[in-house]
Amino acid sequence: MTSVDDVRENVKKYYGGRLESSCDLQTSAASCTLSLGSVPRSVRDALRLVHPEVTKRFFGCGLPFPAKLEGCRVLDLGSGSGRDCYAFSKLVGPSGHVMGIDMTEELVTASQQYIEYHQKKFDYKEPNVTFVQGYMEKLGEAGIQSGSVDVVLSNCVICLCPDKRAVLQQAYNALKEGGELYFSDMYASKVVPEHMKHDAVLWGEGMGGSLFWQDLIALANSVGFSTPHLVSASHIVVHNNDLKAKAGDVSYTSGTYRLFKLPKHTVMSRATVTYRGTVEDFPDQLDFDSSNCFKKDVAVEVNGEMAAILQTSRFFPDFEIEVLDEPESIPESTPQYCHINPFLLADKLGSCVQQCSKTSKERVK
Repeated sequence: MTSVDDVRENVKKYYGGRLESSCDLQTSAASCTLSLGSVPRSVRDALRLVHPEVTKRFFGCGLPFPAKLEGCRVLDLGSGSGRDCYAFSKLVGPSGHVMGIDMTEELVTASQQYIEYHQKKFDYKEPNVTFVQGYMEKLGEAGIQSGSVDVVLSNCVICLCPDKRAVLQQAYNALKEGGELYFSDMYASKVVPEHMKHDAVLWGEGMGGSLFWQDLIALANSVGFSTPHLVSASHIVVHNNDLKAKAGDVSYTSGTYRLFKLPKHTVMSRATVTYRGTVEDFPDQLDFDSSNCFKKDVAVEVNGEMAAILQTSRFFPDFEIEVLDEPESIPESTPQYCHINPFLLADKLGSCVQQCSKTSKERVK
């Protein structure tokens, strides 16, 4: 097994020097983000305001922009060129704050050059974004305190890290109770064979370190998170024939999930919830994930975990919640997770388009 230090150095070289723009990537991961059509207006407007040179060096595989970020303290894991951070800077507003952390010195230095530009662009009295060099497996060493962040975001970097459990654990620790990890990443259709993990290019492209999607569920639960909620997914095409041959029968998708840090000893009870229509950009329907979309003034029954998420997260003021029964018991049978399979959702959507309103009508089976 290649050591953690070797993997880090390979990734630093790959993104710090080898890649000049997203066009240099050997898969369709970054291009999928550019074709996402059903994007809230506020997000589109924020992305258009980001400096072109920052956008040029964007290497993400999704569009991890959850609703209702105004006033939030946001942490971006693997901030890279800073594209998402600067868009978040606009979305959180002058009362919020964004911190980006990346291990690649060249990218941190490059992103810092545009702090003043975006401060003036957004007409803020003071900058509300900072960048630090560090490792997402060691957030404490980078000065990020436990329980200090409302939302942790990440765009296609966890697949580049060899210790994914450490990343999720650190994100969990950094979040306040009721906080959220909302992230896009590459996922494999099966456990990636060991020989692929020794290839520097496969690692750099995210293919060697992609997590088998089912393993995310156990990993998230092991560190304390709620069950992952799949928001969007799209198939990733490998352009390079050599890399395609090395991958063999392993296929890839880009998937965006949201996980919540529920307070300890949370009581799980089914509830009827009614969306008030108060979240910006979603006056008629709040697209929560690919299986749960809430129409304004329409009562919907949800399970105990979803009820707990709505009761304890930043979305609490936006819902009327009526608890229905006694706390849910732990199911004896193993739960089915087909509805959060990114490959099934990607098949259903047919392209790199986020269509929560479509999938809400027919649960992925």
